[in-house]
Amino acid sequence: MNFIIRQEQESDYESTEKVVETAFASAVQSDQNEHKLVSRIRQLGSFVPELSLVAVNEENNVIIGHILLSKVLIGNDDNQKTESLALAPVSVSPDFQNKGIGKSLIQKALEEAKKLKFQSVVVLGHPEYYPKFGFRKSSIWKIKAPFEVPEEALMAIELQEGSLNHSSGIIEYPSVFFE
Repeated sequence: MNFIIRQEQESDYESTEKVVETAFASAVQSDQNEHKLVSRIRQLGSFVPELSLVAVNEENNVIIGHILLSKVLIGNDDNQKTESLALAPVSVSPDFQNKGIGKSLIQKALEEAKKLKFQSVVVLGHPEYYPKFGFRKSSIWKIKAPFEVPEEALMAIELQEGSLNHSSGIIEYPSVFFE
């Protein structure tokens, strides 16, 4: 299966949202509204167009995967805030899952974020999957979610070494994450 990864364009939005919707349609830990979340994030100042990527099937030019990294803050008790990115969501059309597309999207997104000089990324996800990309439990840096979540499911990665050393606190997601 040949595919390319490129930046999402405005003309891709409808196709992308369909991919996200079908990817999460049968997910157990989902409210099946991830496609709406993607749409809402695009309207925010925390949206980074360069970090909204799509995987495109080279044979027919159809979008088969998507990843989005958007800006969040990590706030601590001293009212200090550190900018980070949230990886949410990563989606692959059901017919193309388990073919390395999600892995390629994550690797490319982390690579692009590092090029753009972002310092770190947080993710709420499968604790068996994300560590292979370098994610570690966020509790190592005393970073917490603003809601109840299993400790092993909230992870972070430093894109610049030591960037999370002074970033303890609660992740401040934009309000659209809670709609």
